[in-house]
Amino acid sequence: MSKIIPLQESLRRVIPEVFGCEDYRKEEELMERIDRILSVSGLEDVFLEECLKEKESREEQGKQRKASEAQDGASARQQKEKSTGWGASFLRNSRNALRCNILKHCLGLSFRELSKQLAMSPLYQWFCRLENFERIEVPSKSTLQKYSVWLSAASMKKILNKLTDALADKERATEIGIENELDVSTAWVDSTCLKANIHFPTDWVLLKDAAKTLLKSIAVIRKHGLVHRIGSVKDMARKINTICMEITAAGRKKAGGKKERKEKLRKLDRLSKIIELHGKRYRQLLDLEWSKTDLSRREAEVILRRMDNVLEQLPEARRQARERILGERQVNNSEKILSLYERNLHVIVRRKAGAEVEFGSSLFVVENAQGFIIDHELLKEDSPGDGAWLSNRVEELKEITGGLLKAVVGDRGFATQAVSKKLAQENIIDLLCPRNPKTLAEKLQKDEKFAEALNRRAQTEGRIGILKNMFLEGVPRSKGYANRSMQVAWAVLSHNLWVAARMRWKQKEVAVAA
Repeated sequence: MSKIIPLQESLRRVIPEVFGCEDYRKEEELMERIDRILSVSGLEDVFLEECLKEKESREEQGKQRKASEAQDGASARQQKEKSTGWGASFLRNSRNALRCNILKHCLGLSFRELSKQLAMSPLYQWFCRLENFERIEVPSKSTLQKYSVWLSAASMKKILNKLTDALADKERATEIGIENELDVSTAWVDSTCLKANIHFPTDWVLLKDAAKTLLKSIAVIRKHGLVHRIGSVKDMARKINTICMEITAAGRKKAGGKKERKEKLRKLDRLSKIIELHGKRYRQLLDLEWSKTDLSRREAEVILRRMDNVLEQLPEARRQARERILGERQVNNSEKILSLYERNLHVIVRRKAGAEVEFGSSLFVVENAQGFIIDHELLKEDSPGDGAWLSNRVEELKEITGGLLKAVVGDRGFATQAVSKKLAQENIIDLLCPRNPKTLAEKLQKDEKFAEALNRRAQTEGRIGILKNMFLEGVPRSKGYANRSMQVAWAVLSHNLWVAARMRWKQKEVAVAA
């Protein structure tokens, strides 16, 4: 705590008084309450401490890289960029990162739109603690994007647990101004699919994406001065688009459509092979002769990584398309390539209206009676099943709730003998919906507490909808499991602050304290 530089509250921007708009008054009250929770609960200080720890860890790693890079001839300027980060303004930027990320997820805005709103709104400028001495400095779109990965997902977990501890403690909740502390005695659990931001994984679409990525990379390399024998890049792109439209049209034909679709896929397959060969030649040319261009080695490596990612997967994508379309044979879900640009995605069979099958990652959510999300987990691997998933997280749930967890409620997907045994061992009441309809009917008649808990369970579906559609913008835009996991953690933190700020507050005490 001694490392944290206290912010001078007298220098904060004053919120102008606005009359005549009830919606603005509610938004202002929400921002003021979230600000108070961050300050009084100690959440902001813990966040800054975690930022300092990670910064020190990165600097130590940077020193080790610096020695090896110096041997490789890296410039002093490049070494300095890697080791200094944000420099002397690190703490202030860390505060801004915390508040800007919370605001972004509460409003459900893109980075560009958030930067625009910060420039226009004095209320949001006040909440994010933007300086306003001679001029107001608003974070740009790229700065906000850096803020989104400011802290690791592991550290974000500590921040979430800190907020839960503060609001579940009666004295701390009273100090903040909340009338009733969080009730963590009963937990409602559910799982869902967090959809990935990818094209629908049709086999020929993978070939199209691979070909177009390689063609765009070749066009960039040629633009920067490295030229090799090749036909017109634009003509090849047009051919790819034409063939894909023909495949789509053939799929709609009742007579002869299947045969024509196969013929067009063979044509696309041959063209993708030609583009693959050109891609390999240009990739080797850039790797060996990048110094003849106006690109730095780092910029060249960005292009090389993009091409390598596609070139490594293209043969398997081509085999997959031949197996499924030409051979009409099934490919196991575990072996399928769903996207060339996103790894760790899975085919999740939901069997729901409008979502028979979804593509993404499994998300586990636990909430309390007040709608506060106590725990969550985004899986990197395929889901082991709801029952096994819950069984694995029971002990952690008890730890998060400080041993106050007394009952668990969930749908029939979680009800297994192993889960019931685990809950009994931990002295937790099993209020999971039985899979047997007859057992369910009997339990509803005899156990009033079970009936009430199960009736409340429907609200968990709505809670998941709020988290995904409002705080995660429907489909997260972050790429890669690590970034998606961080975006989910920020969304859960913002959601919980939003829930806490909308709980019943002791208005008079808060007004006096403020």
